[in-house]
Amino acid sequence: MTSTRTTAVRRGLAVAAALLAVTSVAACSGDDDATDGGSGSGSATGSAADLDAALEKGGTLTYWTWTPSAEAQVAAFEKAYPKVDVKLVNAGTNTEEYTKLQNAVQAGSGAPDVVQIEYYAFPQFALSDALLDLHRYGLESLESTYTPSTWSSVNFGGKLYGLPQDSGPMAMFYNATVFEQYGIAVPKTWDEFAAAAKKLHAAAPDVYLTNLASNQNGVWMGLVWQAGGQPFETTGGDSVKVAVNDETSKKLGDYWQGLIQDGSISTDPDFTDAWFQGLARGKYATWLTAAWGPVFLTGSAKGTSGKWRAAPLPQWDAAKQASGNWGGSTTAVIKGTKNAIAAAKFAEFLNTNAETTNMFATEQFLFPATKALLSDPSFTGQKPAFYGGQQVNQVFADVSATVDDTFQWPPFLDQAVTDWDETVGKSFADKGDVGSALDDWQQRTTDYAENQGFKVTE
Repeated sequence: MTSTRTTAVRRGLAVAAALLAVTSVAACSGDDDATDGGSGSGSATGSAADLDAALEKGGTLTYWTWTPSAEAQVAAFEKAYPKVDVKLVNAGTNTEEYTKLQNAVQAGSGAPDVVQIEYYAFPQFALSDALLDLHRYGLESLESTYTPSTWSSVNFGGKLYGLPQDSGPMAMFYNATVFEQYGIAVPKTWDEFAAAAKKLHAAAPDVYLTNLASNQNGVWMGLVWQAGGQPFETTGGDSVKVAVNDETSKKLGDYWQGLIQDGSISTDPDFTDAWFQGLARGKYATWLTAAWGPVFLTGSAKGTSGKWRAAPLPQWDAAKQASGNWGGSTTAVIKGTKNAIAAAKFAEFLNTNAETTNMFATEQFLFPATKALLSDPSFTGQKPAFYGGQQVNQVFADVSATVDDTFQWPPFLDQAVTDWDETVGKSFADKGDVGSALDDWQQRTTDYAENQGFKVTE
């Protein structure tokens, strides 16, 4: 998954699934470009002969990832290509890893050959020329392998800087027991959702139809994405559009402000002890979340087994199904690698091989980005008892096809999130004016981007 709060989410997933992260440590090269050192980049065309020769020659790769049980994926690759040795490193989750990676890239040493990067952080490295364009190895031919939204997230300016690893299409979990108790129908539109929120709050003041966390930019961005918003757009190497207070965002601001101010929904910080307890005791009747949610909810609210179901997000236009995305990662090759062909092949193998992609879904509990797995009955047909036998994977597989593929992240999202917390998120917690908070967020984000040397348009 990828999000702006994924440290807590990923840690929760690991606890829920009782998994251990890898902790081995290694280092690698960090030159400014792929070279012929080791098995090298070979020719710029990356012909089949070049690939075969490089893999036959072998060498060593360093792979940074925080996904649990990655050892088995590495072992599968080494079995297929026994002359390539992959050293696995857990360099920390998201921000911790990205800081180390940025420092290594700038220093010109200590960077890995292959690295896991979440979609939201991907532009930071792709647009700073830190990643290898995989076109030279013909990997653009894999486009049809992945969902459109994940594929578009690894392409910038006609260059392919990584391969999709997992994704986080959004849907709605709802507590069917609470819905039945208070006569709430599953809302198919946001108007129906608002009416249901008011009805439930009137009947049970201590129960809320949902919680819109005041510390969770990831949900907000996913909802803007679903509504068709385009808050950011990279229009050139140093040009970026910032429109976090555009018409779509203001529409969402007005909508949620009304429900917040009349108390129909809560705004508790998420991934806290109190929030976990709220899920477990039925305080929140729905959870607007991503496709990594099923295993998370199973682990964090065990006592509610059998009560939960999944449905698509309510729609702004009932005639047009749409969803947003919250989470997901890529596998990228660092431009300074001395073993570029083997690194590219490892990224390809990891994200296309049936065995390794299945491991992402079944052992690491990440939601697939490959169309093959999203249409595999062994995955979509699962009927977990926790969800009353519902095929929840099928629900998320269906909504994954409705995620718009034009949405973009900026190359400075971490700062944008901090500013969101202090403006929009604060307005949620204070029951304040969300529209004014969006204007404040726009100004702060614009100022930051300009101070970083970007040319900003609105």
